[in-house]
Amino acid sequence: MSIANADQRVLGYLGRGLSLELSAVQLYTTQARLVGTWGLAEVAGKLSAEASEELEHAERIISRMLALGVAPNASQLRPVTLGGDLRTLLEHDYVFEEELVKLYAEATNHCARIGDQDNRLFFEGLLAEEQAHAETLKDWLQQLQ
Repeated sequence: MSIANADQRVLGYLGRGLSLELSAVQLYTTQARLVGTWGLAEVAGKLSAEASEELEHAERIISRMLALGVAPNASQLRPVTLGGDLRTLLEHDYVFEEELVKLYAEATNHCARIGDQDNRLFFEGLLAEEQAHAETLKDWLQQLQ
């Protein structure tokens, strides 16, 4: 598929997804270092693993954009939101993951409406993974209560 054939909304979803995924990498990496200073090595390891997963998502989006003939360009990274305790960090993370879920759900629905099966499947994969991340965070928050 060439850029001439690429749906502009699909390209927009990819660009926003790339920006959010790279922002998530920055967020989770920063939080991992922060909780490490709190002496929470196991939590730091979990957050570092999340950062790696989000980087893998960014790499997949970059590959998809290149396949569509578009140069990847993350428009802006989100500022990192920190907190004074683990619960606050995880609450921020859950809100962030829900934003990714919403974006990928919209992208999946758009691709289904326009009959773009390849990109629908691509976004469905990201959607399922982000839904799993959000559910993990939700469970983690419940365990802290």
